[in-house]
Amino acid sequence: MPEAESNHRHGECKSLTFIEAHNPLSALIIKNANYTDNNGFIHKFDGLWSSSLTDSAVKGIPDNETLDINSRLQNINEIKLMTWMPVIMDADTGGRVEHFVHYVRKMEQIGLDAVIIEDKTGDKRNSLFGTSVKQELADIKEFSNKIARGKAAQQNTRLMIFARLESLIAGYGIEDAFERANSYIKSGANGIMIHSCMDTPNEIIEFSKIFRKKYPKLPLICVPTTYSMTYHKELSDAGFNIIIYANHMLRAAYKEMEYVSHEILKNGRTAEIEKDCISVKKVINLIPNVS
Repeated sequence: MPEAESNHRHGECKSLTFIEAHNPLSALIIKNANYTDNNGFIHKFDGLWSSSLTDSAVKGIPDNETLDINSRLQNINEIKLMTWMPVIMDADTGGRVEHFVHYVRKMEQIGLDAVIIEDKTGDKRNSLFGTSVKQELADIKEFSNKIARGKAAQQNTRLMIFARLESLIAGYGIEDAFERANSYIKSGANGIMIHSCMDTPNEIIEFSKIFRKKYPKLPLICVPTTYSMTYHKELSDAGFNIIIYANHMLRAAYKEMEYVSHEILKNGRTAEIEKDCISVKKVINLIPNVS
């Protein structure tokens, strides 16, 4: 990423760590998050992921590309003003080719660092459903053209366009994924995200082995939502440059809000849940006061 530098110790973790932020407050929490290990090294997140799933959920809208792109870009702009951290946007399919060309220019205007578009078509079904629902892949040539048109529309070279491969999600296998990766890279994609809904990383690691033989330096991205037992270092050692934790901030917030609202109704007061909430003073102090 243009402004991100890995904050992991040399020789231990080489990859960048991105995490989902669905609003400026969650982004600010991520910016301030840190962990000091036994050697005194401070670990921080390298950047933010703007998820179509969590952005839609926050607004009570289904994750099917209904949420207007302008709303999403406005949210990202507010996040970047708050944190200045690099942001990768999940832009679903990118829409129709002519729409994506227009979106790219808007993305550049707000200083977006990277966008990922997925090679699916038809009615959107969340990838984590896997083959339990119909997952229709886009025509390779058509999607390659969308990438090429998006790159051609750029007015500067900062914005990176990554292609997200849905072959494993749809049950088409590694060979199909690699064929698509080759075409998308030839069309100008700056990197590849390989997606999987398996509970182990075996298939994405196998893909990485094949990918790295031909593309030793091109950015390769994964999202370990379902294979959550896999450590960051394992994925880094397997050849992944960016590892994205794609929905955990919203999931954590939802769980706690659900519990607190239930307990207030149950107890008729807030004393029992005060320990589960940060203080009002901390909320006030969390937001920087610019003078």
